[in-house]
Amino acid sequence: MVTTADQSEINNFAALSDHWWDTRGPMAPLHAFTPIRIDYILASVERFWPLKTRPIASASYPLTGLRILDIGCGGGLLSEPMARLGATMTGIDVTETAIMAATTHTRQAGLDIDYHCCTAEEMASNSVSFDVIYASEVIEHVANRSLFVKAIASMLNPKGVVIITTINRSLPALLLAKFALEYVFRMVPVGTHDPKKFVRPNELRREFAAEGIMLDDMTGFSPWPSGGFKKTSSLAINYAASGGFAPQARALLPQKRASVPAWR
Repeated sequence: MVTTADQSEINNFAALSDHWWDTRGPMAPLHAFTPIRIDYILASVERFWPLKTRPIASASYPLTGLRILDIGCGGGLLSEPMARLGATMTGIDVTETAIMAATTHTRQAGLDIDYHCCTAEEMASNSVSFDVIYASEVIEHVANRSLFVKAIASMLNPKGVVIITTINRSLPALLLAKFALEYVFRMVPVGTHDPKKFVRPNELRREFAAEGIMLDDMTGFSPWPSGGFKKTSSLAINYAASGGFAPQARALLPQKRASVPAWR
């Protein structure tokens, strides 16, 4: 069966499931990366769903009224902040222990997030629709990128926005994301990244364009020496991309998709 799930990747992340919310453990790089990921997601949402056009939202809860899907949600590091900002959140992950960790932490935090252990294509098979779909540090771990992108496109509201953060397939990325993080600083377990799966920006644009989605914004991220990340014009290592359906593609989509509720 063709699937986006890679069993070796599932095994790698299953071994880390007890550490999702440990800011000093193997997930420390993701925790350091989270603030700038949130900033980029919010900026991308504002481009497609301006706050001033959504009366039920507010500056304190800017995501109110939006159905958001977090693909590869892990332990909920991004799902929880989005829920706190008012989003109707759905999180999916192929690692069952990660979903268990996310569900437990979310319950303890008093938040309402709909978690499912499934692939993107399995979620898409339920004819669901979302206003915002993001996959952060996920696409470089899937077994079939084409199927993954198709699944995202099939779930996206015609006016919605898709957001991807990933790692470039470049020499600087190989040196930092693979050798430095895994072997020198040992910040993540050996085997976390497969450089052959890293995605060049032009590849990402082309694969989404094949499904009618224009990734019209790309922003690089680079680490601060003192910790955390900053935005940069260089896409050489970590980068984010966002966009929506091209007008001609949007015109061909069934309008009923815009009103389909998130899967509950």
